[in-house]
Amino acid sequence: MSRPSNTVWPEVTAVIRQHSTTFWLGTCLMSGERRRATRAVYAACRIGDDAADLSARPQEAVAAWQTRVEQAYLGRPVAPWERALAWAVRRYPVPRPAFHALADGFRSDLGPVRVPTLAELDTYCYRVAGAVGLMVAPICGAAGPEAEHAADQLGRAMQLTNCLRDVGEDLARDRVYLPAELLTAYGVTLDHLRNDVRDTGYLRLMEHLAHEAERRYEIGLAGLGHLTAHRTAVAYAAVQYRGILDELRASRWDNLRRRASVPGARRARLLGSARTLARAGRPDASATGRSPTLLGSRAGAAR
Repeated sequence: MSRPSNTVWPEVTAVIRQHSTTFWLGTCLMSGERRRATRAVYAACRIGDDAADLSARPQEAVAAWQTRVEQAYLGRPVAPWERALAWAVRRYPVPRPAFHALADGFRSDLGPVRVPTLAELDTYCYRVAGAVGLMVAPICGAAGPEAEHAADQLGRAMQLTNCLRDVGEDLARDRVYLPAELLTAYGVTLDHLRNDVRDTGYLRLMEHLAHEAERRYEIGLAGLGHLTAHRTAVAYAAVQYRGILDELRASRWDNLRRRASVPGARRARLLGSARTLARAGRPDASATGRSPTLLGSRAGAAR
């Protein structure tokens, strides 16, 4: 399939710019067909997410979205985003099962959400973000089990960061991604969350999950060497997300009434960190632009 006409790309671009500054800035560091393919894949994922979150009949909407993705893989796209996706999956070996996993993740978000264990949270993070990492990896030239594992783990790290950033927002939608086993272990109740009680137990719970995210970032960033193209773009998206953990810590985990974000000035500084990571192909404290104090507090407070 030849590249779709320029008329499809404004819709794809609008979806990304509306939903994710981090991803938009990362793809701005890409070029040519790889940039377009990455944006096409991400736009398709975001449209599926909107089907789950914004539709009056989300089960039907997710099923319809999944059918449209299948049509794109079969070379029978209709909407502009489908035409962009159809071209991307023909141009690069974007794994079809990853979209199936993503659809399962969307369905698990429907209705009240309670997550019993950390293992189940990890599965959820694979479905809604690790799978997206597997979609983007081949566009950036990655191949093989080690590369796929790194892409999956980086996606999971970013989704865990989302869960930590959005505790209050998710609670308002009757979604609690904090594992019940950890809530119990740290003496945190739903009433604590509803009443913005951020006591020692809550802070320790947050650090426990932040440590899980950090561990996955280390694995994911260590896999940058598997990419043959656009290492800086991937690293930049990752360090921006990882920076959210620093902002959360600086606020003493004030995530029940507000959403943490990385300030624009710091985003600019993190670009240099991303370039260092891309050259090295592996992470370290200086390359990620993170202070030894924060790294030490993570390790000490997580348990």
